[in-house]
Amino acid sequence: MQIIHTIAELRAWRKTVSSVAFVPTMGNLHEGHLALIEQAKKEENHVVVSIFVNRLQFGQGEDFEQYPRTLQQDADKLRHAGVAVLFAPDERELYPNVAQNYHVEPPHLQNELCGAFRPHHFRGVATVVCKLFNIVQADTACFGKKDYQQLAIIQGMVDDLNVPIRIVPVDTGRAADGLALSSRNQYLNADERAEAPRLYQQLQWIGTQVAAGNHHYAALENAAKSTLSAHGWTVDYVEIREAGSLNVARLGDKNLVVLAAARLGKTRLIDNLEIQAA
Repeated sequence: MQIIHTIAELRAWRKTVSSVAFVPTMGNLHEGHLALIEQAKKEENHVVVSIFVNRLQFGQGEDFEQYPRTLQQDADKLRHAGVAVLFAPDERELYPNVAQNYHVEPPHLQNELCGAFRPHHFRGVATVVCKLFNIVQADTACFGKKDYQQLAIIQGMVDDLNVPIRIVPVDTGRAADGLALSSRNQYLNADERAEAPRLYQQLQWIGTQVAAGNHHYAALENAAKSTLSAHGWTVDYVEIREAGSLNVARLGDKNLVVLAAARLGKTRLIDNLEIQAA
């Protein structure tokens, strides 16, 4: 595996190979990331993984400075996973002018769901992903469904801007008790970690209700929020949306997704579940 730190070196390498699959990450890799890499290996001949903690997607008071940076351990995992290239630029390499003067501005969806609680987050995500797509020039990119709203925004960007890359969604990796794998899970203390699976359990409960013909979506959302709140969660949202557009679900929509974000202590967890309406 090559470890590349500059755009020029990566572009030179790219000219020497045929098909490339790309997995962008912020490092601190876990089994969920490795599942993305395994899918990427099935898609193309070579896999590039980027590690870059992107300042633009962190809001005021969020954990940019504290975000775990574990490059050596991550490199060992990627080497063992059979990755061709680890692209690990520093901040000045990716943002040479310090400030990013041009941004990718997603549509109204960026201000809903997680975007309502993290202003400009998805602008930062879309901007850095667009830059990375331009740098890596991959044929395929793999993104996890755990970040469902992010996946929808990236797919929309690719479609609207005619970016020549194919987006492959990958199912959410989960611990044995159902908790979605996330770098932020390590912030949970023992009691919080024991409670954390309840978020996915509430999504499953909603899915069961909807599959059985319950179309009282607002009531289901409120019931799940009440249950979480009663067990010590601070709930940002629980919402049922149409899976393709992420518009608010309407009677007659069949392909749905229920999405949630809530805090246990200081740790914000997100999760979702695709469901079929009866």
